[in-house]
Amino acid sequence: MKQQRAVRTRDALIRSAAETFESRGYVQAKLAEISSRAGVSAGALHFHFPNKAAVAATVEATAAATLRRAAQAAQLPGMNPLQRLTAASHALAGELQADVVARAGFHLSCQTRHRTGADLRAEWHAWVSRQLAEAETQGLLAERVRAHDVAVAVTAATTGIEALAGTDPQWLSPAALTRFWHFLLPCLTRPEALTTLHSDPHTRTA
Repeated sequence: MKQQRAVRTRDALIRSAAETFESRGYVQAKLAEISSRAGVSAGALHFHFPNKAAVAATVEATAAATLRRAAQAAQLPGMNPLQRLTAASHALAGELQADVVARAGFHLSCQTRHRTGADLRAEWHAWVSRQLAEAETQGLLAERVRAHDVAVAVTAATTGIEALAGTDPQWLSPAALTRFWHFLLPCLTRPEALTTLHSDPHTRTA
């Protein structure tokens, strides 16, 4: 029972910290507010986390694991690399829209001054680059379209969408991502490959 209660308390503190970091930012966030939001004492917080940096690192690590699982789960067997890319972008956007821990951790991971773990934007760019390099090898990209150039554009656009969602969550909606891919896929894909792709892998409509 004590172990289960400790797990629940820790989870509540992680969520409370994410909400506080999202609303206040890392610098202005106070441990007292985090413990108060979670409904626990300051002593309970310090039992799990020695300081604010440790809380932030845990939020960041939790978010990173959630986003990686979501991207992996969206990639079904037999998908070509371009479809994997669209599916993963939808999965990541869904987590960022729905989960405050994912959002706060993503933002923390991208702030150089306060980052304690992986830079998730850099990680996303590397993954996008691998998918597009594979697409180029498979002959899926249109003539004169180069994987490196597309990776830069896709990374800039998708991380820009995430940033815009800070003031309007609809930027991360399935409809917004579908419109983005519906515009972009015909620009970068050979016509014969385009017929097999879907802008929204959930509805399977192009």
